[in-house]
Amino acid sequence: MSLDAATDELRSSFKLAMRRFPAAVTVITSADQTRRHGMTATAVTSLSMDPPSLLVCVNQASLLHDIMLLARRFCVNLLRRDQAALSAAFSGALPPETRFGLGEWAVSPEGISYLENAQINLFCRKAAAVPYGTHTIFIGEVELVNVHDPVDPLIYQDATYCFSVPTEIEAA
Repeated sequence: MSLDAATDELRSSFKLAMRRFPAAVTVITSADQTRRHGMTATAVTSLSMDPPSLLVCVNQASLLHDIMLLARRFCVNLLRRDQAALSAAFSGALPPETRFGLGEWAVSPEGISYLENAQINLFCRKAAAVPYGTHTIFIGEVELVNVHDPVDPLIYQDATYCFSVPTEIEAA
């Protein structure tokens, strides 16, 4: 087996494995001096409690990546279960200039658009940008959090939108 074939096989099995990871669906928003943009992302995770921070992985070929390199702040909007159409729009179903026509958007004092009825809004100051492979890992220090009840996030797994269902564990 050639090295290229092994690499292709590894990439294929890695992609299949990653599809099995359930992930919360977010729309990442940011703005530079002249543009605002938003993009659906599932590569978001907490990083530290002190300082409160998270990381967001953004493909270097995306418009959001270019804006986030210039921007000082961004917002992570965790979508609700009933916002799958909004996720699809920000995944490319709608052109960038029309995406903010869906949903209830507001603008923070720092000029970042955020989804008012998202499950959560995490307003971040960009602390670092670390390029790796095809993506850049943006580290955001959380400056403000909006949390809305009830807990009902949109989940993505195996190319399908899902939702979480609490389970009870029986004592043995």
